[in-house]
Amino acid sequence: MPKMRLCPWLAAGLVAAVCIGVSPPPADSACCYFSAKEKDVLQPGQKVFITWDPAAKVESFTVQPKFEGNALDFGMVIPTPSRPKLDEMPRDFFKELAVFTILKQRKFPESKLLPRPLFASPAKAGIAGDGQILRDRGSTVRVLESGVVGSLDYKIITAERADDLYTWLKENKYHYAGDEATLDFYVQKKWFFTVMKIDTMQMKRAPDGSYVGEVTPTRFRFTSDTLIYPLKITQISVRDQTEALFYVQAPYKVDLPGDMTYQYQWIPMLQNARGWYNKGTFGSDDLPGKADQWLRAAEPAIPALLQRGQQLGFGFVSGQRPQPNRQGRIATTLEWAKKLTSDDIKLLKGEAPFSETLPDPDQGFTEADIRDPKKAEAVFKVINERLEKYMKERPAGYLVRSAPEADIKQLKLLLGHLQEGQFVTKFRKIFTKDEMNDDLLIVPAKIGNAEDWSEYEEILPTSPP
Repeated sequence: MPKMRLCPWLAAGLVAAVCIGVSPPPADSACCYFSAKEKDVLQPGQKVFITWDPAAKVESFTVQPKFEGNALDFGMVIPTPSRPKLDEMPRDFFKELAVFTILKQRKFPESKLLPRPLFASPAKAGIAGDGQILRDRGSTVRVLESGVVGSLDYKIITAERADDLYTWLKENKYHYAGDEATLDFYVQKKWFFTVMKIDTMQMKRAPDGSYVGEVTPTRFRFTSDTLIYPLKITQISVRDQTEALFYVQAPYKVDLPGDMTYQYQWIPMLQNARGWYNKGTFGSDDLPGKADQWLRAAEPAIPALLQRGQQLGFGFVSGQRPQPNRQGRIATTLEWAKKLTSDDIKLLKGEAPFSETLPDPDQGFTEADIRDPKKAEAVFKVINERLEKYMKERPAGYLVRSAPEADIKQLKLLLGHLQEGQFVTKFRKIFTKDEMNDDLLIVPAKIGNAEDWSEYEEILPTSPP
């Protein structure tokens, strides 16, 4: 019988998984994100949508692995702190999340007909049912549930001993790439394991015969005392590093703890952008999204924070993504953050615009009009009056972004999943192997006792004014 080789991976969210690959028995191959004997399977992108209800202590995550490789059968083993409930999610769920969180760009109307720009932008953005309990010959492994969710076959299992779980995997034709110690880490915490198989028939074939594709997203919902990311199990399948993109919905803005915080980049980004905006543009603030309030609240702790960032080699460079420090570690980056309002829900329903419309001060006029000496003076007067009117009405400019119309219409897929009044925080972290020695907590965003409620939904300037 061919053996299945399992390789834990950093799934996109509160999930660590194991890849299964069916292949002939000969020699081992290198294990990256996914691997199988004589077969390679890569998981190039990792993304997760997490929701957290601290009052009810209920957590959920939605994950959609992307696979590339030539193994004939793929799978996952996903540990959770309690027994999960599984639900199929819309296939384009993460695509629509990405569209919803496109950063806006602050733009100002400009004329293409005037001889020279009379109204320059004050801020130009830069870069921006249960199954029968079974026992196998006295083993402590229990199969609690079997079923199908979307296109995935799954089993939910528990074990009281790591060696029993290790043996069960082998006897069921799974060859686990790790050791019993890694399994024991979760067995001792009495976590549950969801085993899922993925049918390659739903994937596309590349010219070289390998498989490429994303499986149907699946949501896992379970109780938990803390908002925790089971990071340790991924360590054995990572050669050097792996990247994860988090979307976290909670009653508050979230962050990673300690030296993994995104504040090493977020605070200096705000400080850098502050000089671009005039006081009064955003009411009593210099920055959009209540960012000035955050800087004032965190002011006593900012010098020590920035000093620590420099010590770690996480210094902020305007207009650039953070680079690895001497240990190869990379600072976490905040990519979008907002407390959802009724207008956001209206957008999902198609009842609110995806973007503001930038007025055209030249509307109704042509180049022929300005070449006519009799008309040019009157045309320029009208255009200048329009520009003056726009600047008076919208001193902060217009927030503009774009996406394909078909994708905007499909934002309705997010209805019921994104909730008014909840905070959605999107951040990216590249984990090195030595940052995976324990599970990871996701915590409220704060510095000291100062809670961070600042929002980030528009591109900020990347150089001093």
